[in-house]
Amino acid sequence: MQTIAAGAFKDQCLKIMEMVAETGSPVVVTKRGRPVVRVVPYAQGDPERLPLAGSILREDKGDPFGTGEKWNADVS
Repeated sequence: MQTIAAGAFKDQCLKIMEMVAETGSPVVVTKRGRPVVRVVPYAQGDPERLPLAGSILREDKGDPFGTGEKWNADVS
């Protein structure tokens, strides 16, 4: 995967976006040597290329935010 410093990315942003769109290869933008963002090609309607496709491994039944305690919100 290609990496580029944030300053260079700023100067070449449009060129890099075109390159990513044409080649499909992502580019990682770094700041002070640390990865900050990744520029990836846009994938419309292609679930194989979407980053969260297949990420749900198990679906629990019931309230996902529940604590298991029953409570009554009626204050009257």
